[in-house]
Amino acid sequence: MMQTPPPLRIGFVGAGFIAHFHLKSFLSVRNAVITGVFSPTPRKRQALADAVNAAELGPCRPHDSLESLVGADDVDALWILSPNDTRLDVMRTLEQAVKAGRSKIRAVACEKPLGRTLAEAREVLALATSAGLAHGYLENQVFSTAVERGKEIIWRRAAPTGGRPYLARAAEEHSGPHEAWFWQGKLQGGGVMSDMMCHSVEVGRFLLTAPGAPRASLTVKSVQGSVGHLKWTQPRYAERLANTYGGAVQMRAHPVEDFARATITLEDADGAELIVEASTSWAYVGPGLRIDLALLGPEYAMEFSSLNSGLKVFLSREITGGEGEDLVEKQNAEQGQMPIIEDEAGVYGYIGENRHMVDCFRHGRTPIETFEDGVEVVRMVMALYKSAETGRTVMADEDLDTYVPVPAR
Repeated sequence: MMQTPPPLRIGFVGAGFIAHFHLKSFLSVRNAVITGVFSPTPRKRQALADAVNAAELGPCRPHDSLESLVGADDVDALWILSPNDTRLDVMRTLEQAVKAGRSKIRAVACEKPLGRTLAEAREVLALATSAGLAHGYLENQVFSTAVERGKEIIWRRAAPTGGRPYLARAAEEHSGPHEAWFWQGKLQGGGVMSDMMCHSVEVGRFLLTAPGAPRASLTVKSVQGSVGHLKWTQPRYAERLANTYGGAVQMRAHPVEDFARATITLEDADGAELIVEASTSWAYVGPGLRIDLALLGPEYAMEFSSLNSGLKVFLSREITGGEGEDLVEKQNAEQGQMPIIEDEAGVYGYIGENRHMVDCFRHGRTPIETFEDGVEVVRMVMALYKSAETGRTVMADEDLDTYVPVPAR
């Protein structure tokens, strides 16, 4: 009789917005508990630990150092959810502790992007390999309920008779991040290209990959990228950011792009040409976060828009209340007709990705998104930045090992 592995005991590094989103998703994930959390901010780590315990997903305790969390006896896997500029140091600490026998952690998952540059992403992968850790890249859109269901139907019903899909379109946009470090090129790694294009290019690549085939079955041939500074470098909006973040964000002196576009040409194993078209923006003012996806083939098409929800409410101007995000992420209004995302953690893919990672780490299987995929995503993003900077098409074999995007320089 095969023995069932025990629940996976997870430690969170980071206690900000994305950590709370992950916590919400774990309410729908079996065989996992969150036993520890580290954030350099005592208030944040205590609040997240309290929220975990209130949700009965613990017992969870806050740790006052990363070394304490990594060395805890009740942590099997680490979820790296801290800001981009901290992730490499987290991995260095983890690798050293595991190799020195001070940590029992055997698996690690990391939020997007894996690194701010290709060199950083490669080092993150190398550290995980050196420590013998199982690893998973947390790209939630690949696990979106619409993406999983739509891809399954297209490849099962349409592709066998109509031919493989050849064009994927992906767009993601909202009105801008709500943490200062996202707007600082050196900390975040860039602007909206770094922050959101990593989602769009990977979900496009995933949709074009045949079910069960390795992601390496598609080869990137060339990329074309462009960026724009549409809204947040305008004087009044730059001043608003500076005031909001106590002068830490200076978009006039240190601008980062708030719009980005990408065209990525790929080739499958039979030599067929495939294309991913993607755009991302921090300059969209609508009900909230909008994700648009499409997959096209010779005789068919699949489309999804996150704001075309089945549930909507209308609130007149007589209904007043404070600002919030209780209807949709990055909500921009509290009145009028509002779409409601009934289950953001599921629609956006957080439940699916965490359920998948937990299952793979418990049973010793390789996730469909690993740090190798994270490295390839960063490679595509760096090529897009270089294309935008130089105004030319960047070929896949160009050396990007030392490249740093303009806003990060």
